[in-house]
Amino acid sequence: MATSPPSRPVRRRRLRALATVVGLALLVPAGAATAPGALAAPGAASVAPSVAADAEPVRVMALGDSITGSPGCWRALLHRDLTAAGHRVDMVGTLPPQGCGIAHDGDNEGHGGALVTNVAASGEAAAWFAATRPQVVLMHFATNDVWSARTPQQVLDAWTTLVRQMRAVDPHVVVVAAQIIPVAPPSCAQCPARTEALNAEVPAWAAATSTPGSPVLVADHWTGWDPARDTSDGVHPNDAGTVRMAATWLPVVERALALVEGTAPTPGPSPTVTPTPTPTPTATPTPTPTSTSTPTSTPTPTPPAGAACTAVLTVTSRWPGGFVATVRVTSSGTSATSGWQVAVPLPANQVAHAWSATVSGSSSVTFDAVAWNGALAPGAAAELGFQGTGEPPVGAVTCTAR
Repeated sequence: MATSPPSRPVRRRRLRALATVVGLALLVPAGAATAPGALAAPGAASVAPSVAADAEPVRVMALGDSITGSPGCWRALLHRDLTAAGHRVDMVGTLPPQGCGIAHDGDNEGHGGALVTNVAASGEAAAWFAATRPQVVLMHFATNDVWSARTPQQVLDAWTTLVRQMRAVDPHVVVVAAQIIPVAPPSCAQCPARTEALNAEVPAWAAATSTPGSPVLVADHWTGWDPARDTSDGVHPNDAGTVRMAATWLPVVERALALVEGTAPTPGPSPTVTPTPTPTPTATPTPTPTSTSTPTSTPTPTPPAGAACTAVLTVTSRWPGGFVATVRVTSSGTSATSGWQVAVPLPANQVAHAWSATVSGSSSVTFDAVAWNGALAPGAAAELGFQGTGEPPVGAVTCTAR
């Protein structure tokens, strides 16, 4: 959870293990992960946990955009499988869990619509790191930059800035940088090539940025990814993509945990490990029961007494002819919502695609909660996002509780 951690003793075993890691960048290919629909069996990775039962959990931050949050269900599967393998981890971040239908530690820094180049320039991430003091950071953070035609060097410079901010809080932080999943929306013909160009530079950047006390590892989410099979819109993972991402993260995160815990062997060439796949159920929301009676009319759902919500729209990036925006929905009443609907003063045909909500309307667009983010306790929040064409909306954004 994202509570302020207590001060911890100097990790002497860990420092001895890290002393041999000069320039190390551990590349874990997506091909080493299991196929969609199956995750590696606990203990299948090359590093087995050997941490005392009373050891403090390792604080792990997932940092990125809507691939990581909104809801970023790969985090739920990864947390489940790390726990099943015997690791003690505390997922940290200033953002709360966002559903997924699987019990897990969901604190994170997945900021929908964010560009890493903007976040680095603003300096805001320094406060996230200071508040949660992560020991391991999983960074899949460049999707919107690729979409917005930021160059590979601009992205890598931003990553370098973030790593410096992490090390200012913990000089021994272990960073896992992702070669990101392909960006391939129908509206951006140039995005796949831009993604490939960025990913080609990541291993060299990781090797140059890694230090003996603070290694930078690489997780290859690019290799083997099929946008048609693994995404719902060319960008955001579907159930198969969610499983694939969790399986790709698992071995490299176990390696990072071993470095933090001081149990990693001397780095060197490692044989390829082929995990034994085990069937894994995907996170599927429970279907709403359908009445067997035949009513003469369908009444409009009445929100629970005291349920209410507010919505705040933020334009996170903008370019000639388009923009990306997020809407944060907060339960503002005295009782929980069972659903919500956000109305945005924008013609529906200006919404290229959206995530974490369903889109309807014509002259103005409405966004309805999906199965996993409609129920909000008082004070809880959910976030949706969308890419629009033309100019961003002007006018009030409203929220109706269901």
